[in-house]
Amino acid sequence: MRAVAAALLVAMPLAMAQDVLAPAKIPNLPALGDTERQDLSPLMERKLGEEIMRDIRRDHDFLDDGPILEYLNNFGNSLVAARPGARGEANFDYFFFAVRDPQLNAFALPGGFIAVHSALLLAAQSESELASVLGHEIGHVAQRHIARSIGQQKQDALIPLAAMILAALASKAGGDAALGVFSAGQGLAIQRQLNFGRDAEREADRIGFQIMGAAGYDTSGMVAFFQRMQTATRNYSDLVPAYLQSHPLTTERIADIQARIREQPYKQRQDSLDFYLVRSRARVLQDSSSNGLAEARTFFESQMKQENRQQVTAGQYGMAFLSLKKGETANAQAWLDKARATFDKPPAAGTFSAAPRPAPDSIFVSTSIEIKLAQPDDKAMIEKALAEAEAAHLQFPLSRGIAHQYGEALIAAGKLEQAATYLRDQVQLYREDPDAYDLLAQAYSKQGKLALQHIALAESYVLQGGVLSALDQLSYARKAPDASFYDQAVIDARERELQARRREELGEKGKKDLREAESRPAFKAEMRHSAEETTPANRFDRMRQDADSLTKGRQVR
Repeated sequence: MRAVAAALLVAMPLAMAQDVLAPAKIPNLPALGDTERQDLSPLMERKLGEEIMRDIRRDHDFLDDGPILEYLNNFGNSLVAARPGARGEANFDYFFFAVRDPQLNAFALPGGFIAVHSALLLAAQSESELASVLGHEIGHVAQRHIARSIGQQKQDALIPLAAMILAALASKAGGDAALGVFSAGQGLAIQRQLNFGRDAEREADRIGFQIMGAAGYDTSGMVAFFQRMQTATRNYSDLVPAYLQSHPLTTERIADIQARIREQPYKQRQDSLDFYLVRSRARVLQDSSSNGLAEARTFFESQMKQENRQQVTAGQYGMAFLSLKKGETANAQAWLDKARATFDKPPAAGTFSAAPRPAPDSIFVSTSIEIKLAQPDDKAMIEKALAEAEAAHLQFPLSRGIAHQYGEALIAAGKLEQAATYLRDQVQLYREDPDAYDLLAQAYSKQGKLALQHIALAESYVLQGGVLSALDQLSYARKAPDASFYDQAVIDARERELQARRREELGEKGKKDLREAESRPAFKAEMRHSAEETTPANRFDRMRQDADSLTKGRQVR
């Protein structure tokens, strides 16, 4: 799978990672044929995407922030729901996420995983602009452009091969002739890949336009965002000739969008408060250095001077989140209260306002709990956090971020048995949630249930792609003094399953490399070191270190 992913990055460096897209009206697109299924089946495409996502989740630049993830997935899946055919023939479940990156970009991975760069999230001035980006990337996934690109590469691989044969024949006439024939063959293969990239972009543009319109967003926002993008990328895009670009020129896209927008009725859509609050969080998280935080503060101070209520609220909320990240919890709470008051303030007497009264916002509630949980030594504050989290969990039952905070609050308040019961239910309901397993392991650790702690950690590692680490945790669980007969049976079954998965991942080449590694002195020395670590004293020291690091990691996040 990694080899396929690497090949895709070489063959389609721009086609699968475009920033914004040109719309067009088209009829419903046909399903892909059997050729693409043979090259990369929908099931294999999803597995490939999951494999890449495991690596991304472990990367420092993956923005593992509850409110941001929740907003992007609610927003992105509302676009998908507006156009049911967007799930494609494979009926993919979409997952939207953000990565810390200063470039204006977004990209689609195989199987329905779509990323937005933090810089793009900050550059988008409205939800319509953000919808234009996500709609395009949804189009890439819906039409399975990665699977189709692999089929194209297989065909193009024959062209350089044929060119080499012709070059060998032409060598009789002189070296220059042979070189010319071979270069021509390579050029044709490259040009065909670029042509496929341009066609894929146009196709994704058209689908993105349909999705945007069906969801009720203002398509004219695409023009402003395109122009902003053109300015940001002028330094390098204008140096590349048109015939060597895998996507239409930015100027051509702007003209195409303007022509198509004239045919559409004007739509005005008010942006949600969440859009502005999430951008404030992203601005703080994008650069955590002292200079980055200082720039964020300057921006928020300027934002609070505007007359727009949402902008002022976002600036005050940004100051709250910035204060929280600096450890200034009292200032964070004060700024959060100001942001809430600003947004809840009714319009002045005599002014007309068609906007409905704002509904309770989960980000405000989540941040209030976050501020209180950041004060673990204040028992009164932890009790308030628990009360707020319990009420919020009832009010926003589908919010995964608030569900995690409720578990954290139960643990912080010392209600360990209640926390373990609640988190066991959570991991049964959401089996793909590593954070819930981490919290469950933390609850077991504080209860002194070492076997259950390491079993829960093993499941968390499995979900994050660390099969070897998971097997290590199961080994610790097996040797724990409180491991019951039932626990041993669970460990045995899970070990067999993970070992089978590991053998499948390694394949024949991997198993050969493993056998060679086992014969090396360095490997044997490492195994002896591992064996020493599993002596009773060292083993339980290691268990306690794991629990302590888990607790610290959870507090930081």
